[in-house]
Amino acid sequence: MFERQNFGDIVETTPVVVTIAAEETAVTRVEEVSIQDAWERVRRRLRAELGEDVFSSWFGRLEIAGIVEGVAYLTVPTRFLKSWLEAHYTERLRVNCMAELPAPNGVMLSVRTVSRDPAAQPQIEALRNRPTTVASPAPSEAGRPAIVSLPQAGESDLVDACGTGLDRRMSFQSFVVGKSNQLAFAAAERIAAAPAGQSPYNPLYLHAGVGLGKTHLLQAIAQEARRQGKRVAYFTADRFMYGFVAALKSQTALAFKEKLRGIDLLVVDDVQFIQGKSIQQEFGHTINALLDAGKQIVVAGDRLAGELEALDERIRSRLGGGLVVEVGELDETLRATILSSRLEALQAAHPNFQVSPDVIAYVSRVVATNGRDLDGAANRLLAHATLSGQLVTLETAEAAIRDLVRTREPRRVKIEDIQKLVATRYNVSRADILSERRTAAVVKPRQIAMYLSKALTPRSLPEIGRRFGGRDHTTVLHAVRKIEKAISEDRSLHDEVDLLKRMLQE
Repeated sequence: MFERQNFGDIVETTPVVVTIAAEETAVTRVEEVSIQDAWERVRRRLRAELGEDVFSSWFGRLEIAGIVEGVAYLTVPTRFLKSWLEAHYTERLRVNCMAELPAPNGVMLSVRTVSRDPAAQPQIEALRNRPTTVASPAPSEAGRPAIVSLPQAGESDLVDACGTGLDRRMSFQSFVVGKSNQLAFAAAERIAAAPAGQSPYNPLYLHAGVGLGKTHLLQAIAQEARRQGKRVAYFTADRFMYGFVAALKSQTALAFKEKLRGIDLLVVDDVQFIQGKSIQQEFGHTINALLDAGKQIVVAGDRLAGELEALDERIRSRLGGGLVVEVGELDETLRATILSSRLEALQAAHPNFQVSPDVIAYVSRVVATNGRDLDGAANRLLAHATLSGQLVTLETAEAAIRDLVRTREPRRVKIEDIQKLVATRYNVSRADILSERRTAAVVKPRQIAMYLSKALTPRSLPEIGRRFGGRDHTTVLHAVRKIEKAISEDRSLHDEVDLLKRMLQE
């Protein structure tokens, strides 16, 4: 059996066998009672932290399936509930589970299936027979999500060339197009429709924040290309890593590589989570082989390829050399359209469920984060209407979505945006800021841009220096200290820099 450390090193370990033989029934029952007691403590902690209303809505049906090899496997009854917990309560769930449960390797979340045999344990048995894919105990350091989803059987009957299920609901027809995603949608359609080997955009790299439609577009590309007879391989980052590790374990790595090189279209989602030197090398070799053979590649990440510091530089260069498109934030008009489409789908199953245009306008105005929150709002409205038997009014809508209306997180600031804004503000070019020029007209805005890069981005001093024409980190540190001293002594400069900060964060 193999245990993944960081997907770079594969270590053979002694299998941990969980037996349920008749002679060990008593021991098993004691272990189950102990786990259930610990799970109840987790539930009490969550209830105390979140309040009864939030706990009942989102954690009431969360159950523990078991603990295998230090991983706590949690289950929920619906895919929507799983997605919601991943999007909103990942870190809180991880911290509380690891505080009470004997699960040093983290937790996993999946949708439970209902077995016709009450004695069967399909969740645990399936998990025992696959390599462990776990959440890092320190996700902020490892750069991986705190909860890794297991692929769910039966979600779709569409399967790609490597056996990955595609979600039939994520098609081009169901994608809602607006100003923020129009270019990405057009590029995706063009690539999916192009004959094999004749795509005008290769590779296509999409980047956006959470819940803005990257996965929907990638799934739509894969499904449409598959419908046209192309050989498609669709991977999430964790699925690609699992496939590579499984191939190493079964000594079929060569077959795994050859299978990937025989496809017409490779689609990879959440590329920022690909970890491990050997896996990144194989990913890079696959990209190079496919591009050299004229095969299409579509990749999505949560930021520009050049900003994926954990990814091999050669991979970043390859991805950044094609068509790079950002899927922007949803404006109010697009949010209203998305919400209306979600409500129409719910109304088809619940004819008595009606929502007025005023309520739609209100919800789309105050739920301003992403599409997943809009899904949550639509389901909240349905739940309140069906459980209370009352019409959905502005008052009931406000109560239903109260915990979705939260202060927006500050906009993620990019160093390129800082350089452009500062250059415009001080009437110089971005090329001037990156150049070796040392005139006062250039040095001041350059130092201000470096200071803002340190203050508003998580980039290290060496990385900031590289983004400013390959300068040394000591140059950046000098600039930061000089501007800090200057704004503490010069009120007008303080106000000027503060204005730049606000403009970048809005």
